[in-house]
Amino acid sequence: MRKLIESTFVSLDGVIDDTRPSTASRAEPHRWGQPYWDADHSGYAEKLLSRADSLLLGRVTYEGFAEAWSGRTGPDADFMNGLPKYVASRTLTEATWNATIIKGDVAEEVARIKEQPGRDIVKWGTGELDRTLVEHGLVDEFHFWYFPVVVGAGRHLFEGAGFDTTHLKLADIDRFDSGIAVHVYVPK
Repeated sequence: MRKLIESTFVSLDGVIDDTRPSTASRAEPHRWGQPYWDADHSGYAEKLLSRADSLLLGRVTYEGFAEAWSGRTGPDADFMNGLPKYVASRTLTEATWNATIIKGDVAEEVARIKEQPGRDIVKWGTGELDRTLVEHGLVDEFHFWYFPVVVGAGRHLFEGAGFDTTHLKLADIDRFDSGIAVHVYVPK
């Protein structure tokens, strides 16, 4: 069975993103996280992606990634653009960035994808899709990238998720010179 790996950036005060509609643009991860993106950061992301042969994305992350990556070229961009992507969305009718829109029951479809032969599936970002994934026990590893920054406003990790208490076991910690610490958790 393939592993589903959740990977998300988190500030020390638990912020993962700006609010919708945006009232705190400083809470956007590309603003507060960017000063810490260095060789360690890139190396860890590459290591994570080297284990994968596809991505699972919610609509918001898919649209942001497609905008950021689809026009780029070079080895990293070619790899990212070439990865098959599964997009969970109730509103998208078309996906053009090498993606398949998940239709119907998301939990059933993700479970089916995990049963297929292949390597890990990486899911970037934490949002609405996680409610379903956590409720159905579909996430095999959580990689929380804690950045040494307090944002003070924005949407928080699993805010409004609505699922029951979920206990996790700390499996690993990677520390970067920049101050980022990636905590890897697995279901207990």
